[in-house]
Amino acid sequence: MGMEELKKTPLYGNHLKYGGRIIDFAGWALPVQFRSIIEEHHQVRKAAGLFDVSDMGELDIRGPQALDLLQYALTNDMSTVAVNQVRYSPMCNHRGGVVDDLLVYRLGEDHYFLVINAANIEKDYNWVKELAGRFPGAKVENVSDKVAELALQGPNSEAILSRLTRADLSAIRYYWCAQDVEVAGVRCMVSRTGYTGEDGFEIFCSPEEAPGLWDTLLEEGDELGLWPCGLGCRDTLRFEAAMPLYGQEMDDDTTPLEAGLGKYVKFDKGDFVGREPLLEEKRTGLRKKLVGLEMVGRGIARTGYPVLKDGEKVGYVTTGSYAPTLDKNLALAFVPPQLAEVGTGLQVEIRGRGVGARVVKTPFYRRRDK
Repeated sequence: MGMEELKKTPLYGNHLKYGGRIIDFAGWALPVQFRSIIEEHHQVRKAAGLFDVSDMGELDIRGPQALDLLQYALTNDMSTVAVNQVRYSPMCNHRGGVVDDLLVYRLGEDHYFLVINAANIEKDYNWVKELAGRFPGAKVENVSDKVAELALQGPNSEAILSRLTRADLSAIRYYWCAQDVEVAGVRCMVSRTGYTGEDGFEIFCSPEEAPGLWDTLLEEGDELGLWPCGLGCRDTLRFEAAMPLYGQEMDDDTTPLEAGLGKYVKFDKGDFVGREPLLEEKRTGLRKKLVGLEMVGRGIARTGYPVLKDGEKVGYVTTGSYAPTLDKNLALAFVPPQLAEVGTGLQVEIRGRGVGARVVKTPFYRRRDK
């Protein structure tokens, strides 16, 4: 698909202005990098980076049965989410496979806001609408086109954002949000969430005001080391923190239990889509298990590469990369549960050759808290 046919976020012009290298990402024209992926990666870990995540989708769910719908649609328990709190959850199909993983923002007594993956917007919207047939008191709206989203990530994020707002950012705890925050004169919702393993904020605003906000953030943040960053380091950062990516660590044929997301599956909350197959899987044992691998031999494991034990294919790599913070070649991979023990020796087939690897603990990287 040529650039002209790709969907563009409200920040497309900004990316060109700042020299972003634009690629096709799930049908969106987005920057993969501005400087280099590795430089941007280190900058986010030591200072701050600004990401355009306006391609993400948003669903607005309201009404007296909004919570009932979410309890049924999602594996995590939403009944204990307070207003202004954010909660992560997988959403399953009737077989227990993952339709998507998402964030739920509770914005009011009967008002929830879901942030979903860019590639799944239509699929998720249709699925939630279908499930909502059972809950006439829940109204589901796809508001993806009405919302722009910026992610400000890294240890200097709070210091940078506090220059542009009077709101007390230190009062926003991890996985909470503040709904009506003025940032550089723009009305925003600000949450302390992100996909890098660092402290940071995700900032939601109107598409019209996003370009100006982007420029102001970069100007104000410059002396604190804020750089515009692309998809390349977004992927290496989330990978080091072992945060799963839909379509790689999970999909319609992979369950949350296999993907290591069992703590987000609450069997005791009542019925939800996929509950029976997941209970069955818990009883009979997993078909596959997500593990971390460190390459012992030379070579980088990539998505889809076969994982071998004694020359036999036993699994596959979901994400693999050089990990800049750790200076190692690492991977996430599915293997049989009996080969998932930390220390287990395996091989990854790279260009027809089995290269040594061993199972290691995840996450590979964990930030030292303030």
